Amino acid sequence: MLSTLIELQRLKSVDRAGWPLRGLPAGTESVAAHSFGVAATAMLLADNLIARGVELDVERMLRMALMHDWAEARIGDMPRTATQYFGTEARRKAESNAFADIVASVENSETYAKLFDDYERRASVEAKLVKAADIIDLLIQVLALERAGSTGLDEFWEVVETADFQLEGVARELIKDTLAQLVEERRQIRLQRA
Repeated sequence: MLSTLIELQRLKSVDRAGWPLRGLPAGTESVAAHSFGVAATAMLLADNLIARGVELDVERMLRMALMHDWAEARIGDMPRTATQYFGTEARRKAESNAFADIVASVENSETYAKLFDDYERRASVEAKLVKAADIIDLLIQVLALERAGSTGLDEFWEVVETADFQLEGVARELIKDTLAQLVEERRQIRLQRA
């Protein structure tokens, strides 16, 4: 367990690659900071949905949220543009292999592997919600950067129109409403600057 924890410590200093590619300074956001945001978002989404009568395994969601980027301790954070050059399958295979190596020495490593596989395939409603939390956290970070004066981040907002988390019912509505609220927050920032 200790060797895995020591390795995961790296995520506190691994930068999210997309920010420097857009001219923001190194240290804008670490992978660990993003994972915290995804876990907090997933927890709040789950609590909201459970209050509305949706049955969810919150522990499963939080585990997925915390470990969804563990592979980046070995391969770094690859920006979305890297997939254009490496291909989706090569990227998935690299992440899957790195994740498997990281948890290999941990007791019950199969449990972690199953959770990671579920997240990658979006097999469960929990995995779909964690992916939605991943995007919501990204947009909250973009919003914070834009509030602080950053520009040139419009491309990140395109996901609001294109994302399909394959959720249904109340879960779909909650994500749709949350994204709409983020867009409205951004509109308010732009109005203040005009």
